[in-house]
Amino acid sequence: MITSVWKAIRSGQIDPVYVIAGTESYFIEKTLNLLKEKLTDGEPEFINFDLDEVPVDHVIDEADTIPFFSDRKLIIARNASFLRAAERGKEKIDHNLKMLEAWLENPPSSSVTIFVAPYEKLDERKKVTKLMKQHAVMIEAKPLQANDLEVWVEHEAKSYGKAIAKRSAQRLIEMAGTNLTLLSSEIEKMALYLGSEEEISIELIERMTARTLEQDAFKMLQAYLDGNISEALSVYYDLIRQKEEPVALTALLASQIRFMVHVFYLQKKGYHAQQISKQLKAHPYRVKLLVEKRQQIPEQRLLEVLNDLADIDLQLKTQSGNRERILEFFLMKRKQPRSKAQLS
Repeated sequence: MITSVWKAIRSGQIDPVYVIAGTESYFIEKTLNLLKEKLTDGEPEFINFDLDEVPVDHVIDEADTIPFFSDRKLIIARNASFLRAAERGKEKIDHNLKMLEAWLENPPSSSVTIFVAPYEKLDERKKVTKLMKQHAVMIEAKPLQANDLEVWVEHEAKSYGKAIAKRSAQRLIEMAGTNLTLLSSEIEKMALYLGSEEEISIELIERMTARTLEQDAFKMLQAYLDGNISEALSVYYDLIRQKEEPVALTALLASQIRFMVHVFYLQKKGYHAQQISKQLKAHPYRVKLLVEKRQQIPEQRLLEVLNDLADIDLQLKTQSGNRERILEFFLMKRKQPRSKAQLS
């Protein structure tokens, strides 16, 4: 749906009112940028409103005012919270929804008004939501599901005239994370670097992709769990050179372990990956990677490591001296899983 709206905008088919609903900021900002590009004839006229700070009446008054410098002006009204279920006592502004409902029946053609609702759900029972769906162009800015994310990476590379194999797309996501804005930036950077060459290879991705702290911590933990001590230490030394604190790294490793335990527990309960991601409010791709690895990592092993990390955290916070060594010695250990009797 969103690609068809983008196609219409690029061709000059621009409607007077849009609603962008969803939490994926990449889709929100790309839609806004496309509209800005198409409305730059003459002097561009953009007006921004934060509906957490001003009533919707101001947006309507501005939309009804004829533009001075261009044929059509762009009005961006962010945080349209009146489109979601009301949280009693938490409304910041009293919006005149009756005025908005009447205005939606016949919005002026001299302005393009975009209501941004960065929420997971809209309240379909509200009259204003129903009228928005009837009179405005609705755009869903929802996070991509796991398999869709890989397809999106391939499509984004193609938009720069480049090709990327599925395994390479997976590697890019593993290294850069699931943030679409960051992924798009990495793809653009590699496309510019390649010049006339077409293939974005795994080698190029590993050489050029900016790693995130969370991804490095996951890589270090995965190497440790797999018994690849040299790889775990290599990542750790790299993070220490980047001035990362051992206390913060220990907390991040423990957080990763707890997340894995929760994923495996819900999987044992019969939840599928999409249900797990919704339950834990995590990106589906992150859950998908762990679900695929479940048989390789015994749950008992995870609990042992979590217990060890608690000890490491205590040592780091109570002992003086070279604290980097404490976590380093932990990563160097190759321990056999303890028996249930030992754990108890």
